[in-house]
Amino acid sequence: MNREEFAAWDKRIAARADQLWENAGKPEGPRTRFQELAREQIAIEENPHAGKLDPDEAAEPVIEEASLLANLGEVTSYSDRQGEEPAFPDPEPAKP
Repeated sequence: MNREEFAAWDKRIAARADQLWENAGKPEGPRTRFQELAREQIAIEENPHAGKLDPDEAAEPVIEEASLLANLGEVTSYSDRQGEEPAFPDPEPAKP
């Protein structure tokens, strides 16, 4: 979006915000909520299909690659990565 397109878009938002403010009875206070609402409305009008999924495509199963499954079960503890003693105790405690 170049400067001219952005300026035109900003003018459309300002005009819509003024219209919404007038339709609301010109309430006192900041007009930021009307600007946000105008921005949302214009975005929805310009991109009516944004955010919508095709149910048939969404229902397709997700197939993971076999290479991802090969790493299952490989878990190291923090101490193993640091070259320290294992983080778990010995199976048989040392006798005094």
